[in-house]
Amino acid sequence: MKRILFAIYILLTVCLAAATVIEKYEGSAFVSTYIYGSTWFCVLWGIGTAIAIAYFLKQRVKVLSTVCLHISFVIILLGALLTHLTSYQGLVHLRLNETVHQYLFQDVRSGMKLKDLPFDIRLDTFLVDYHAGTQSASDYVSRFTIESDGEKLQGEVSMNQIFSHRGIRLYQSSFDEDGLGSYLSINSDPWGIPVTYAGYALLFVSLIWMLFDPKGTYRRLLNHPLMKKGVLSLLLVFPVQQVFALHALPKETAEEFGKLNVLYNGRICPLQTYAMDFTKKLYGKRHYGEYSAEQVLTGFIFWFDEWSQEPIIKVKSGAVRHATTLPAFTSFAYLNDSEAGYKLEQMQYLDANDKLHKDAMKVIEKLFLIDDLRKGENLKVFPFNEGGNISWYGPTDRLPEQMEEERKQYIQNIFSILNEESHASKFLEMNEVIHKMQKYQLRYGAASIPSATRLKAERIYNRIPFATILFMMNLTLGFLCLFVSVYQLTRRQVKPSKWLKGWNIIALFLMGVSFLALTFALVLRWIVSGTVPMSNGYETMLFMAWSVMLLVFVAYRRFHIVLTFGFLMSGFFLLVSHISQMDPQITHLMPVLVSPLLSIHVSVIMMSYALLSLTFICGLMALFLRMVRGKHAPGLEEQLQALQLLSRLFLYPAITTLGLGIFIGAIWANVSWGTYWSWDPKETWALITLMVYAVALHTRSVPVFAKPLNYHIFMTFAFLTMLMTYFGVNYFLGGMHSYA
Repeated sequence: MKRILFAIYILLTVCLAAATVIEKYEGSAFVSTYIYGSTWFCVLWGIGTAIAIAYFLKQRVKVLSTVCLHISFVIILLGALLTHLTSYQGLVHLRLNETVHQYLFQDVRSGMKLKDLPFDIRLDTFLVDYHAGTQSASDYVSRFTIESDGEKLQGEVSMNQIFSHRGIRLYQSSFDEDGLGSYLSINSDPWGIPVTYAGYALLFVSLIWMLFDPKGTYRRLLNHPLMKKGVLSLLLVFPVQQVFALHALPKETAEEFGKLNVLYNGRICPLQTYAMDFTKKLYGKRHYGEYSAEQVLTGFIFWFDEWSQEPIIKVKSGAVRHATTLPAFTSFAYLNDSEAGYKLEQMQYLDANDKLHKDAMKVIEKLFLIDDLRKGENLKVFPFNEGGNISWYGPTDRLPEQMEEERKQYIQNIFSILNEESHASKFLEMNEVIHKMQKYQLRYGAASIPSATRLKAERIYNRIPFATILFMMNLTLGFLCLFVSVYQLTRRQVKPSKWLKGWNIIALFLMGVSFLALTFALVLRWIVSGTVPMSNGYETMLFMAWSVMLLVFVAYRRFHIVLTFGFLMSGFFLLVSHISQMDPQITHLMPVLVSPLLSIHVSVIMMSYALLSLTFICGLMALFLRMVRGKHAPGLEEQLQALQLLSRLFLYPAITTLGLGIFIGAIWANVSWGTYWSWDPKETWALITLMVYAVALHTRSVPVFAKPLNYHIFMTFAFLTMLMTYFGVNYFLGGMHSYA
């Protein structure tokens, strides 16, 4: 029975992984019909569940928390089956003041079909709320009237706010471009949702109970004899380019210019932010030699001919450089006038999937960035109130007809005045003009300008490259700690020497400094964006690094080994956030993402990833010791057991937080989208990760894990599923959850 159960478990895991790859090439509809929604897939889950129940009963498990945990999964699967058999979804298209009594639904055989609703519905109004002074939507709201059995009922839906009537839930889905129509998703699942939610509730209680149950495995691990023998403390005492003189504004004047507000990336922010992004995208750094980002930006504005000759554009791709004979750094003027620039332009007509085409487009986008600045398209620094809505314009934009002629002249000529004063080196006069522009913004755009606190926070955040500094610091300290760890392990000295104790205190202090600095960075991003900083890949990497360091302080008193782990893993996550694929820009969130459930979901998931990363480090350390010390080294087995114990102490809360995070996300999805599980690649791989790591908890059923070396090998390779969940899905498979 056990072998059959394991075979089905492995088969399910493989099917789930294969389906995500098939979806990339065949589409979501294909895998939804022929895999996830197929009869054979449901039967496979059913057979696996039946055998698992029989095997569980045969084992006669008496720990109540464990019994409840396994029952919760059965209830969740039952709820999923009820949803599959009894629920239906569809889409209703409403136009203003038109009554609708049918909805569209997807028929597997004949495509989209119409079906009657149990009521009539009429759209009364549709509104799009925008963040002040921008065209970034903050919410979509549909207000309607439902007529049923002669009665009328007023209803409203918006993002994360649903409306229910007669067992049918309505969700805001989309809208017509003319603003006169709205699409509402409908979902009816009267049996599946209550059963599934009951399973979720029991699961949440059981996962937390598992960590505190006096009869549970986790509490026995905390009382393990190795903990009392101090073996864990025995393991570790602690755990360029040359830039020539260019015309540029003095740094003080450029900094004042950077304090102006601008409409950039769909939000109002300091012009300094635009300058930072502009310089980093061109050159790869936040400055150009001795010139600050604000000096670079204003250099291109006021001395364009000179700065366009400067080799500030980084050509990162070796293939592009080889094909065009371009140097590593080139100039805007050279790319526009040379044969190399012509060759680069031709590469954009290659196959869109060709790597050379993609690399060439990255360079071409830098040309567009400079060209947009030259045309003034990104200098939207002039607010104007149009009927209660504040819009921001640039000096070359077409201005509204209702704007006074005097203001039009001011907007169109102010940069010419700044240009004249910059060329005449009248920087004091220029500062006065900039101060008047700042007053102009406050007078006409105050309602759309962020608070002084938010602007100050953003300027501080821009000024300090937190991720860059901290990843170098943490990785350096991590490797130093690792070297000292290896030294201590090979000496087999039980009591640490004085210098090791001193180093331990210094390292812990530096971890505290790093933790406080990263906390400060996250708080600044939170103040600037107004939302918890976990909305994109960059922010989640920062949060994972923060979570790892927090775990170090929680566990350090008992397990000194975590200090080394903490430096290495937090440094790794910060390094990943620093690489070019991550985007540190702060933007407004999509309305559907502004939900407290989403913030809890992401933060708990990131905490689980941080814990799993520590089990990975335990595995690597064990394999390293086995390789360096040899198979029969004295005391090796005890060290491997100690590392296994520590890894399992991380694994249990990791599984708890991963389970909580996945199913809190399912509840959020149900509230926001109308379905708690859509088999998106990210959801599927998170489930695969949970299933793979859960195997290591079952040492009674899988006695091979009783041997520390086997356990560490499994945990090291299991980490690949987490990497696939976070990075593989984001950058290879795609889907709704992709951060790429």
